[in-house]
Amino acid sequence: MPGTRRTDRSDLPMASRSSDQVTPFQSLYGPPMPTLLLVDGSSYLYRAFHAMPDLRTTQSEPTGALHGVLNMLRRLESDYQTSGIDYKGCVFDAKGKTFRDDWYPQYKANRPPMPDDLVRQIEPLHAAIKALGWPLLMFDGVEADDVIGTLATQAAAQGVQVVVSTGDKDLAQLVGPRVSLVNTMSNELLDEAGVISKFGVPAGRIVDYLALIGDTVDNVPGVDKVGAKTAIKWLAQYGSLDGVIAAAPDIGGVVGQNLRRALDFLPLARRLVTVRRDLDLALAPSDLKPRPLDRERLIEIFSHYEMRSWLKEVQGQDDGASRMTMDDGALPAAAPSTQADQLASAAHRAAYQTILDWPAFERWLEKIGNAPLTALDTETTSLDPFAARLVGVSLAVGPGEAVYLPLAHHYPDAPAQLPRAEVLARLKPWLESPRHAKIGQHLKYDQHVLANHGIHLAGVEHDTLLQSYVLESGKDGVRGHDLGQLATRHLGLTTIPYEALCGKGAKQIGFDQVAIDQASGYAAEDADLCLRLHERLYPQIAADAGLRYIYQNIEIPVRDILFRMERTGVLIDAELLKQQSHEIGKRLLELEAKAHVAAGQPFNLNSPKQLAEILFDKLGLPVKRKTASGTPSTDEEVLSELALDYPLPKILLESRQLAKLKGTYTDKLPKMVNASSGRVHTSYAQAVAVTGRLASSDPNLQNIPVRTTEGRRIRAAFIAPPGSRIVSADYSQVELRIMAHLSEDARLLAAFSQGEDVHRATAAEIFGVATGDVGPDQRRVAKVINFGLIYGMSAFGLARQLDLTRGAAQAYIERYFARYPGVAAYMEKTRAAAKAQGYVETVFGRRLWLSEIHSSLPARRQGAERAAINAPMQGSAADLIKSAMIVVQRWLDAERLQTRLLLQVHDELVLEAPEAELPWVRAQLPRLMTEWAALRVPLVVDVGVGMNWDEAH
Repeated sequence: MPGTRRTDRSDLPMASRSSDQVTPFQSLYGPPMPTLLLVDGSSYLYRAFHAMPDLRTTQSEPTGALHGVLNMLRRLESDYQTSGIDYKGCVFDAKGKTFRDDWYPQYKANRPPMPDDLVRQIEPLHAAIKALGWPLLMFDGVEADDVIGTLATQAAAQGVQVVVSTGDKDLAQLVGPRVSLVNTMSNELLDEAGVISKFGVPAGRIVDYLALIGDTVDNVPGVDKVGAKTAIKWLAQYGSLDGVIAAAPDIGGVVGQNLRRALDFLPLARRLVTVRRDLDLALAPSDLKPRPLDRERLIEIFSHYEMRSWLKEVQGQDDGASRMTMDDGALPAAAPSTQADQLASAAHRAAYQTILDWPAFERWLEKIGNAPLTALDTETTSLDPFAARLVGVSLAVGPGEAVYLPLAHHYPDAPAQLPRAEVLARLKPWLESPRHAKIGQHLKYDQHVLANHGIHLAGVEHDTLLQSYVLESGKDGVRGHDLGQLATRHLGLTTIPYEALCGKGAKQIGFDQVAIDQASGYAAEDADLCLRLHERLYPQIAADAGLRYIYQNIEIPVRDILFRMERTGVLIDAELLKQQSHEIGKRLLELEAKAHVAAGQPFNLNSPKQLAEILFDKLGLPVKRKTASGTPSTDEEVLSELALDYPLPKILLESRQLAKLKGTYTDKLPKMVNASSGRVHTSYAQAVAVTGRLASSDPNLQNIPVRTTEGRRIRAAFIAPPGSRIVSADYSQVELRIMAHLSEDARLLAAFSQGEDVHRATAAEIFGVATGDVGPDQRRVAKVINFGLIYGMSAFGLARQLDLTRGAAQAYIERYFARYPGVAAYMEKTRAAAKAQGYVETVFGRRLWLSEIHSSLPARRQGAERAAINAPMQGSAADLIKSAMIVVQRWLDAERLQTRLLLQVHDELVLEAPEAELPWVRAQLPRLMTEWAALRVPLVVDVGVGMNWDEAH
């Protein structure tokens, strides 16, 4: 598969998939050049600590930062393995003051003390970095930035290319012809052009830029009210900070006054943000050669901190092949001199074969015909499943017994390949045979590719993407399920990166241009690792009845239904959408004019800086929250809160919502109509949300608002073809019903069993009135409480949503739990279970891991506790709707109906039914979707029919 390894990201929208990652200085085909890799260890440390979940050993020792930094170092080295690393160093800040503290006692004064859980990880982290062969650098009295600046400058002067890995913008000032920055978190590479693109000024003006805007992290004040745009404008106009200072008397307005007030401090600000490049260090760049691995020390560290995958690798226990190829504690040999040598170097690829003649093909055709399970993977021309065409097919029937069958590689001197059409004709009976079991990684994509060639893949019995998703989604912070991550996590093996074959960025080539002898190892590895991973993952699923049910009875069968839905697509009225887009555009202009009147002046509604100045400086509205940089926030949550009392935020909210609808739907959807089918084809990601919910993308059809007139009008553009109707089947109050089932609360069970209006009954209890006397506003309050509390809403949140005092909100909550004591008991029991076992379960056995449940950070821990309550409801609802899809599709197939499933949105199924089948479909859907599930309360499905989705819903 082109672009990236088969990943959880390949189960995301096409527009979200990217193979653009950091690019080494040397291309794969360029001459070798010495490279120095310098890591800003202090930057890595804080980013890892705050980004990683609260991982702990069984003795409650924190390990999140340890895992995070080591994985970031691994990722960095992996990105540069093809070009080689001649020198490297990991630089940390030393304890104590630096020369900047002497210059400015308030330097970094606003930084909070380092969290104790982070302090506890520093010593083992330093030890692990050194044991992995990284020179570890710390110098008293100076910062890591200054050490990096000095070494980078020295190395560049000696003809060495320097890569600095950091997330610190200050180091952009170091960038030059031989110095580049890379951010492993965002895959962002900054060369000289990249600095200009990102900051708007060249690297040589970064110091001036920082002095003007200030640095809140280091407590270096800049010029008040001067942000990036003003700084860029001034530097472009006046050339430098000195030029800005000289022009200060002539710069008008409030910012000019602020500049003049800051003139005395600006020279010091410039000194503070300038990275030193002339330190007298007791070493030179040439001293930073990679050092031998300290195997015994690594085993000691990884054992103590229960880093099992790392421990397996360093011990070399996995299939005789380790990610770290170690011989008596030595580093791996120098990088192979050619790319082909490198691709052949891994032991687990030694037996791979390439099929280039018919006798070899016949032997493998017989093998897969007799194999109990065959791994299948495709290499293609595109990531777009409807546009992709086959370049080759890989197969595996046992560990290491894998083959690549090239079919369409085109490059000078490419060897003769078997003709694609004839090969596919010979493979078609096996591919379409339900008797021959197949496995792959995200096989839904391959199924689309084969369908493009007229082949209907059958016999899909397993998918390693789904196995990982069911088994470990969210566990210990696990979110990625791509093949490379799984191979490292479970097998201790390193996969061949796509970029090692095809390059990166503008010079990237298509897979069909890759030499077959190189492509073979990459492609066959995909199939081989699927089988190896299946042997590790599936026994763990099969051993647990709940996980086995989720995998075999829900995820695997719904995979094929999603493929069919994606293939079918949905018809839209493009002209209606264009008309709506025009009308929204007119309304946006009206709102802009209205906003200008409310503000008393024109301004850019899309500029957070201008908006903040209008709202908080000119109009004096209260600041509700600040951004990380210390400026007042103008995000949607803040505007929603301000809109309760002030007119301008309300106008801005409406404008933003309409602009989003226009850009996401009315403008975009007509352009997404497939030329061949005449329909829009969404993509359903099955392995993303830890709750089991599906995600729709390209386009996202799950976020079209149904409570606004504009959102409903967009749904009206989803139409049925002539002679058919749109049918909507929607579960009613499904999560409340699941709460009743799980909590076994007597009153809640009785209310649903007797068909009562649960919101009205709750309102009667809370407000102390008869059920028949409940008014609309009282019912609305009860509805907010009913749904809010199962999502962990606090008294504060309830008060804010209902515009109540916190005391009144707390009183409502107490009355609610007094009416439904079973719900309160269930919540307490569920929290306790989550803390004891680290996960909660859905009604059907899906395991929902809560990696932050023991976090030392209150916000994270409280968030996990809230998730412990609502995740079983969300997850059970997800299992319900997926199971309903399976039941409905099997009925449609059994009855040989022409009705088709089109969409799944939250708790709703959308179908397209011929008019002749409509009475039958409409009558059967409620039965099909409710009778199969044995809950303690009845499920209710509302069915609607219309010419379009809005009419049907």
